Amino acid sequence: MSSDASFEVTDSGHPGVAVLEVRGEIDVATSPQMRDQLGEMVEHKPELLIVDLTDVSFIDSTGLGVLVEAVTGARADGGDLRLVVTQPHIIKLFELTGLDTVFSVVSSTSEAVGS
Repeated sequence: MSSDASFEVTDSGHPGVAVLEVRGEIDVATSPQMRDQLGEMVEHKPELLIVDLTDVSFIDSTGLGVLVEAVTGARADGGDLRLVVTQPHIIKLFELTGLDTVFSVVSSTSEAVGS
């Protein structure tokens, strides 16, 4: 596995909604960068933070931990964090770990905004 991921903050087109698009693999090598990016976004206290994992091919426990940390921070400030996941093996990972009950997991950014 190559330990690379790319992160891009995009405009959702909706006030109070921030979107982080992640591509590649989220693992011990790339999780710190994702933690920093999400931390900055949570500090701005958006009403809704969407993490788009559509193009993520792999996520390990460190990546899951970063997401849990971010949702905890977002909710502590009165916001929420939703995940966009379309890869069946990534959806299965959230189900197996029980994190599908922690996160709102949807199949598109527009669905995340409308949830």
